[in-house]
Amino acid sequence: MTYGSHRVRVAIVHERFTEYGGSEKVVEEFHHVWPQAQILTSVCDYSRLPPSIPPALITTSALQYLYRGRGSHARFLPAIPLAMRAMRVPDVDVVISSHHAFANQVSLGKRRTRFISYVHSPARWVWDPTMTSGEPGGRMGEAALRAFAATYRPWDRAAAQRPHMIIANSSAVQQRVVAWWGRESVVLHPPVDTEFYHPDVSGIPREEFFLFAGRLVPYKQPEVAVEAANRAALQLVVVGHGRCAKALERLAGPTVELRGRVSDEELRSLYQSCRALVQPGVEDFGISTVEAQACGTPVIARRAGGALDTVADGLSGCLYDTRAATDAARALSKAMESFDADAYRQELIVQHAQKFSRDRFRTRIRELVEGVP
Repeated sequence: MTYGSHRVRVAIVHERFTEYGGSEKVVEEFHHVWPQAQILTSVCDYSRLPPSIPPALITTSALQYLYRGRGSHARFLPAIPLAMRAMRVPDVDVVISSHHAFANQVSLGKRRTRFISYVHSPARWVWDPTMTSGEPGGRMGEAALRAFAATYRPWDRAAAQRPHMIIANSSAVQQRVVAWWGRESVVLHPPVDTEFYHPDVSGIPREEFFLFAGRLVPYKQPEVAVEAANRAALQLVVVGHGRCAKALERLAGPTVELRGRVSDEELRSLYQSCRALVQPGVEDFGISTVEAQACGTPVIARRAGGALDTVADGLSGCLYDTRAATDAARALSKAMESFDADAYRQELIVQHAQKFSRDRFRTRIRELVEGVP
């Protein structure tokens, strides 16, 4: 790949490697396209590093000496933007950041390096006051996060003016970029492994249970899925881990099963055998919704956020409306009760999921980097 008349030199910035999720899979694809690129990050738990990325490519900030590769990054939250600014960016043609909250803080100095920011979302806890509820530390923890968010907001908006190009991971994120940063962006959906996630070929019939799969954190609203299943007495399997797990154990009725962490193979089997995946939260994109569809499984999702891009209403799943937070469980319960799995054709669902494949992502990200003005 060339940039002008020479081979492009790229550096990648990712905020933290403290878990392995959707944003880390994006960085993994960046690495596939630019395998020699150095990857800068604030802190790194090397056990959470994507398996394809060599540790030798990772450069951490000074916070790594305090973090020591373990535990939560949350205790360093106020220091991360300063740590990102202090990092030394190598002499490259293009810096591409994987941004949640702090990656755009990286400083390029006066060099002529082009800066592209791939935005999973402007930090919702910074800009949306409702996103600070349910944080660790109770009311004091929530108050501290709100205070930090108010202080950091001008920094975040100022840093968002630095990139020469902003890439939003969904139409919903694109709208936030305009509303919160005053910037235009292009949409490039995250990559999904549509080769690993595929329909069952053994002919085993689907079971009657619905599936919730994802981190058990407040914004994904797993409690809404559990309450909806309780209300309708429908079978629900909940897969994932997070700080809401204990509360869900207390809430779960006799038709709800909490599986905790599962392997990728187990998750694929659940996608292949469930009646439908349910998504009650407002996702930035929602990789699990596409993984399920790649397995030929329809999705029941709230009509908001990334689901507007990932779920083709009436073809690969159904989108339901909820008027208020108090109506959330009732709305999902009605959608689950009225859901007709026979109304969906597996081959059309799989075909829709292919729009989000890793190959399409790799091709498009190359085009965007080569075309940055």
